[in-house]
Amino acid sequence: MRSEPSHQSELVSQLLYGDCFKITSKKKGWLQITALADQYSGWIDEKQATSISKSDAEEVTIKTPLYSTRLVDYIETPDGELTALVLGSNIGACKWLGHQYDGPTQPKKMDKSNLLKTASLYLNAPYLWGGKTPMGIDCSGLTQMTYRINGLSIPRDASLQAQLGETLSFIDESEAGDLAFFDDAEGKIIHVGLLLENHYILHAHGKVRIDRIDQTGIYNTETQQHSHKLRIIKKLV
Repeated sequence: MRSEPSHQSELVSQLLYGDCFKITSKKKGWLQITALADQYSGWIDEKQATSISKSDAEEVTIKTPLYSTRLVDYIETPDGELTALVLGSNIGACKWLGHQYDGPTQPKKMDKSNLLKTASLYLNAPYLWGGKTPMGIDCSGLTQMTYRINGLSIPRDASLQAQLGETLSFIDESEAGDLAFFDDAEGKIIHVGLLLENHYILHAHGKVRIDRIDQTGIYNTETQQHSHKLRIIKKLV
């Protein structure tokens, strides 16, 4: 998804296989769209879109989403061709697109213990502004996809994710899988990460990495400095 109808414009987010959206306008081969899953808006090349009915799109996105759980997997088209999928693709769309998928999917019910297993699959993925895949991902894309694959839809941006859940006062009150948010000098939420056990955090900063965290913020052992200032901790589940 681009900020403007051009391949040279800023990447603001990504759509994966099976992601459904509403078209709000068209311009010279480009579609301005709003994703049904998180209401995020941007532009995509119209050649990347396939039309399905509104009711089918809602079924795939809201009622029966089903997400792939391998780094890379495949679907088979009716003519026998294989198409690659990345982690977190909504293979619930196979039913409407006539594709075949035989790989694993996420459990039907949210299990907080699975969040860390999912997040670890993105470890060492390069940082990419607007990215949501193991080939490139940003901080809020990492937390959104981790929760999405495990059955909980949360917003795309860190500032909106920070509005969810129960606020915790101290790191010692948190559990693995809770989210920590960080702000800039003006108090704006600019970063988010997934808390691990024993005062560690998994986040996307240069790459998806694991660092120490304390009440001040994220401590990078390589630079021996705090890289992000802690603002708030949230328990979503």
